[in-house]
Amino acid sequence: MRNPKPFRAPGILLTLLLAFSCQQEKKAPIAFAPTDLAAEALIPKPLEVSSSGGAFGLDQYSAIFSQGEAPAFEAVATFLSEKIGEKTGLHLQVNPTEDAAGDRNIFIMEDKDPSWAGQEAYRLKISPDSVLLSAATPEGAFRGIQTLRQLIPDVSVDTLAPQPLWPLAAGMIQDQPQFAYRGSMLDVARHFFSVEDVKKYIDLLAYYKINVLHLHLTDDQGWRIEIKSWPKLTEIGGSTEVGGESGGFYTQEDYKELVDYASQRYMTIVPEVDMPGHTNAASASYPFLNGNGKTPTLYEGTRVGFSTFDTRKDTVYAFVDDVVREISGLSPGPYFHIGGDESHVTKKDDYRYFVNRVEKIVRKYGKRMIGWDEVATADLDSSSIAQFWASEENAQKAIEKGMQVILSPAKKAYLDMQYDTLSRHGLHWAAYIPVDTAYVWTPENYAQGVPKELILGVEAPLWSETISNIGELEYLAFPRVIGYSELSWTPEDKRDWEDYKVRLGKQAPFLDRMNVKYYPSELIDWEKSKYTYETIQKD
Repeated sequence: MRNPKPFRAPGILLTLLLAFSCQQEKKAPIAFAPTDLAAEALIPKPLEVSSSGGAFGLDQYSAIFSQGEAPAFEAVATFLSEKIGEKTGLHLQVNPTEDAAGDRNIFIMEDKDPSWAGQEAYRLKISPDSVLLSAATPEGAFRGIQTLRQLIPDVSVDTLAPQPLWPLAAGMIQDQPQFAYRGSMLDVARHFFSVEDVKKYIDLLAYYKINVLHLHLTDDQGWRIEIKSWPKLTEIGGSTEVGGESGGFYTQEDYKELVDYASQRYMTIVPEVDMPGHTNAASASYPFLNGNGKTPTLYEGTRVGFSTFDTRKDTVYAFVDDVVREISGLSPGPYFHIGGDESHVTKKDDYRYFVNRVEKIVRKYGKRMIGWDEVATADLDSSSIAQFWASEENAQKAIEKGMQVILSPAKKAYLDMQYDTLSRHGLHWAAYIPVDTAYVWTPENYAQGVPKELILGVEAPLWSETISNIGELEYLAFPRVIGYSELSWTPEDKRDWEDYKVRLGKQAPFLDRMNVKYYPSELIDWEKSKYTYETIQKD
């Protein structure tokens, strides 16, 4: 990708391009104001951008054409049409007949050139008469249309043609991510979030090319996923949450709906069942699971470290097998997260024994096991993954075992940490994390001794002890999660805080349009839109 290759428009689309250029009446070019594609406020910042001047005029006569063996290329085109409609009011046809197309069209095409670097690489060429997006896979094309969406202005130009136009700066973008895993975690166990809330979060994350949503489905305060072979988990364990509210859970149909919704946006759902600690809700539902010697009752507080499974009881592993089997059957992604953190009352030998046995169960159902960095103290297979949140020593143990590492250092990446002493929501046990602190760190060498080639990616966790609705979730996540998208997509030599904060400020119209109740940090010069900050911040 550092050495751009010539652009080629293969097959049917090349024929269409030639037909349009030969058969349509040539019209005078539109005299757009000078443009600079390299100056556009794109997040995450692309790998390579070159400007050519001029602009593509998107209007009501434009159409979108797709070409590729996979039907998913047409689905990507349809998704783009819908999003353009939501932003501009235009209703662009997808793959219309030749005589129904206008002068300026968007082409999304499959390019099977073997030199593409990864499944998510794409190339975007914008000229006055066409937008050409090419990728080896529908996934790459989907990442590319997020860039295209960000290039469409919020306001049309109404003076250069009889119809409104949205000018897109001309030039070339070639792009690919540096890390394959770019995620956020949402804790739905401490406080439950509805299917619609999670879908909105998925949409916001996908816009910034995040491709993993890790759902923390179980904890001491609640069990949030239906397990048909163990119905009391949700009947009892799903009935509470922090603060005594009514809780809730996802039926298996609900969960499949979320998985499908995320999949359509090329996002993987990673399910987490936390164990052997953080298990009070499970033990209150089925007391035989309990290993701390006490009679379990439902818990609505925020203390950690007091619960554990009985790690030496075979029936506990029969239970775990059923849970992993049912959830894995609903989760087409490659990962299953077992938690494994803060199991303070589990004896060390019992903890290692448990993690070793559960790893085998996870592998039995075709998944790679992920666990918080404590799992690296067990004797694990190199296919398992450690999620570094607290202990560099544990991260080093994972590396010694040949395991990959996900970076989620609490002092830098925890979305539930307060921005400052005035923040309405969040905690600060790890640190206060203002917007600049969230961005100004280097995942590539943050954990000493963890080589870049063993870093699977970056994930920003959002624990929900202090939040209970989507507005509060957004307040903690945004704008910081936008910075994490760039830290995981864009190489270090392309990142700069002074440049980033300008681009971040220009995200305000999108966030306002999506009714995101983000934290309007005074570090950022937020671009004004039709919404006031007071309107945005209303609960």
